Amino acid sequence: MVGMTLRLSVLDQSPIAEGGSGAEALRNSLELAQLADRLGYHRYWLAEHHATPALASAVPEVLLSAVLQATSRIRVGTGGIMLPHQSPFRVAEAFSMLAALAPGRVDLGLGRAPGSDPLTAYALQQDRRQRAPNEFPAQLAELLAYFDDALPADHPFARLAQTLPGGAAHPAIWVLGSSTDSADLAGALGLPYCVAEFIAGDVPELADRYRAAFRPSQRLAAPEVLVAAWVVAADTADTAHRLASSSRMMFAKMLQGELIAVPHPDKAEIWLHANPPADRPGRNPIVGTAEHCRDALQRVANRYGADEVMLVNILHDHAARLQSYRIMADAFEAVAA
Repeated sequence: MVGMTLRLSVLDQSPIAEGGSGAEALRNSLELAQLADRLGYHRYWLAEHHATPALASAVPEVLLSAVLQATSRIRVGTGGIMLPHQSPFRVAEAFSMLAALAPGRVDLGLGRAPGSDPLTAYALQQDRRQRAPNEFPAQLAELLAYFDDALPADHPFARLAQTLPGGAAHPAIWVLGSSTDSADLAGALGLPYCVAEFIAGDVPELADRYRAAFRPSQRLAAPEVLVAAWVVAADTADTAHRLASSSRMMFAKMLQGELIAVPHPDKAEIWLHANPPADRPGRNPIVGTAEHCRDALQRVANRYGADEVMLVNILHDHAARLQSYRIMADAFEAVAA
């Protein structure tokens, strides 16, 4: 198991390297998942991003199914399904099937963000007569009701809960977020909460707010907080910062309205030198050696009162990305399964 005091997990966005392809990125995700499984990481979550040349995980439940087949122990889930794009019943059916195929290993992480620009979000709608409102709390309540068979008897969809293909097999359901709304909702529903620290920055007050709002449920007796943090580890600090330059350039370009594949560090360092950007608002990256990253990550966990952290990064070099996760596993005294 990973670490005696802190569990480590992985959030994978399936980065597409400049000069590579989406297919290659998806194969790389399978290789990283297998490595995480061997190293003793606790969870492996897959993100949802649309219409970008940088990230291949557009439909995470498809990749999730492949990762389940390629691994044997690690929990596998979504970080997350963007529920505003989905029918709650469709999500319930899909994850009922996945939970039945891999009992006790499937997580369903849910978010409200579009995972895309407004035009792409509109393209994802089935009904395009008008832009769909974001009704995440109502959608989440409906989704939970399918798994719990808790829709009122006079609800037009009440009978559908009995038709879920996985029967009694259910995923573990998480709320993902970087705002007070998500913290309040997760707490009120008695669901575990994943704070997107790599997006929101240092916001331990969200964990405090979640715990204050928490009401025990049939799923969870006490609050559970997971923190997702940006971590790039390498043998030297200079190497780690060089590797991290790829994502710095990619995000800087994104803020300028240009979407690009993940650039090579050589190209990124030259561009960043000529165009020194301010760091992306909210990002609080951990970049450096094993010792530096371990200590910084432990401080993050302590601030949030979390006993589990989820590591995320976007690198051009797949081998370096694998090595970053090896370094962190070793830093927390992982034992290969």
